[in-house]
Amino acid sequence: MISEEQLDQYRLDGTRLRVVRDADPKNDVKGIVVAWDDQTVAIRKQNRNIVKLNRNYHYQPFTEDRHNEWLQETPDPLY
Repeated sequence: MISEEQLDQYRLDGTRLRVVRDADPKNDVKGIVVAWDDQTVAIRKQNRNIVKLNRNYHYQPFTEDRHNEWLQETPDPLY
C-alpha cells in the first residue's frame, strides 16, 4: 500500500502517475493525485475525469518504466 507521505509528495509536486492494476498496460490509469483516504486514491486523468482507485495498486511516476509483477520467467525446458 502506498504511504501517506508518498501520496502527499506526488500531490504537491504534481507528478503524473501510472497506476498499474493488472498485467495489461491498456488498463493502467494515468493522472495526478488529488485526494486519498484509508482505502482509496482519487486520480485526475488527462480528460479531467476523476477516478477512485484502491490504494493497494502499484503507483509510480509515469516517467519510470512500467512495473510488471505479473511477468514470470519461464524455466528453460529440459530435454
